[in-house]
Formats: sequence, C-alpha cells, structure tokens
Amino acid sequence: MKIIVCGAGGFIGTHLVASLRADNNYVIGVDLKKPEYSKTKANKFIIGDLRDPKVVKKVVTDDIDQIYQLAADMGGAGYVFTGGNDANILHNSALINLNIAHEAIAKKVPRLLYSSSACVYPEHNQLSETEPLCREDTAYPADPDSDYGFEKLFSERLYMAFARNYGIETKIARLHNIFGPLGSWNNGKEKAPAAVCRKVALALDGGEVEVWGSGTQTRSFLYISQCVIGLQRLMSSNCQIPVNLGSERLISINGLFELVASIAGKKIMLKHVPGPLGVRGRVSHNDLIRKELGWAPLELLDEGLAETYAWIQRQIS
Repeated sequence: MKIIVCGAGGFIGTHLVASLRADNNYVIGVDLKKPEYSKTKANKFIIGDLRDPKVVKKVVTDDIDQIYQLAADMGGAGYVFTGGNDANILHNSALINLNIAHEAIAKKVPRLLYSSSACVYPEHNQLSETEPLCREDTAYPADPDSDYGFEKLFSERLYMAFARNYGIETKIARLHNIFGPLGSWNNGKEKAPAAVCRKVALALDGGEVEVWGSGTQTRSFLYISQCVIGLQRLMSSNCQIPVNLGSERLISINGLFELVASIAGKKIMLKHVPGPLGVRGRVSHNDLIRKELGWAPLELLDEGLAETYAWIQRQIS
C-alpha cells in the first residue's frame, strides 16, 4: 500500500514508519524535521508544515491508501501542564487536523487513523491514585485537565464527523504514555520514563534525584513496540469508535524511579520538588480493545525500561 505518516519525524512516527516499511509498504513521511536520533526508513520524506493547507494539498495525493495522523504540538508534563503553551497547542494541532481531514476527503483517501490521547478523560475521574477511571465511554461530559486534552477531543469529533458525512474509514487510538528509545529525553518535551531514565543515568550511586510532587501520582506506560502493533491492527480493523491503546499496569512515579534505579544497579535518594503533575492517576482500560480487535498490548514495562535506559545512557555518553 501507499501510506502517509504525518509526524514521521517524531518518536512514534519513526518506529511506525520502520514497521510499515518492514511490511513492504511504500511510506511517505511528513514532518517539520527528520528523525533526530536515527535515519528515517521512509521511501520518501517531505519536510513540510502541516499547518499550511498548501503543504497538505501537495502531500496528500489521490493514490494514497492510508494516512496515519500522528502530527501534533505536544510534549511531556513540563510542556503540556504549565499552561504557557496552551494557545500554541490548540492552534497548531487543530489546524493540522482540519487540513488533513479536508484533504483526505478531497483526494478520496479510503482510511485514516488519528492518534488521540488518554488526556481526553475527565479530571474528576482521575483523582484516585489507585483506581482511576479511563474507560472509553467516560470521556463525556468533557472535563480534561488540560487544553491539550480538549483539542484531542475536538479532533476526535472532527474525524468522526468526516467519517459519518463523507464515508472515510476513520480509526481513533487514545494513546497512554508511550515510551522507548529514539524519543525526546532532554529537551523539555520528554515524557516521564525518559526523564526518569535520564535523571537516574546522570545520578551518582547513592545520589539524589528530583521528583516533581510527592511521586505518589500513578500512570501506566506502554512500550513503543506494542504501540506500533496496536496502531497497525486498529488501522486494519473494522473498529469505528475510539479505543484505548495502553498498558493496564499501574505504577507510581516513585515506583518508576525505583524500577529504573534497579535496572541501573544504583541506589538513589528521591528529592521531592514542586513541578507540573497532571492528574493523580491514569491507567488504560483495555476491555474495549480486546473486544474490537481480539487483541490487547503486552505489558513490557521492565523490558522496555531496560532498553530505554541503555539507549539514553548511550546518548549521554
């Protein structure tokens, strides 16, 4: 097939392109820049700003079989939850999705997958650190804890409306904290696993590392290999509704530090400092993806962190 990956220069996009190419597809990558930590495997890579409708019109041709829409203005808690980037997040990501939805219909692209986020879920359902509620049907009434989450909900509705009105097959994956090698680790947009790996790698044995907040806030983390498998399975499925794509293993941020320290063979002291936190608890609920796809991702936190830690160590060296 001939497939476009929007956001192909990013972390998930880099891995997805490689997987699609391994399956003998012709892959066109599009992004503001090429992957930072590896050479792209795309057959063709277009440097372009998807906020510009002229760029999208040029990229999306009438012989495209599938579009994976991963492109967004996003980052970790230090970027999304400070409030200082809300206008850019809303403006940039909404423009990208409006342009892609319009052009996909104009060129009669049969199938499109949109990467949404677990950030769409209501804040009041994620106040518990031990029993957060992130089942797909709880997204409404809408009450995300960030404008990033509100934009993701808007774009979900945008693509579902285009599916209803114009017949394009649209798939929506609500991603839960994807991690692994080849992602941001030191530029302010890194997610928690990369930040934790970096802090532990830089710490002396017996040294001190900073943790934002109490560290008792909980999350689940999905290794990149399982994310890529899930995206491709969802794209080829008959599923017409948003589904979670994440791990059901809940772990505290303190626990994440302890696990990485164990992988590193170090003892560390946790120093709790103020910082952006997000919700108190978040974990994937996978009953619906099991029902729709007959599949759910494997839980590979230990193995994935070992791979990620080793890769970040090499970047530091």
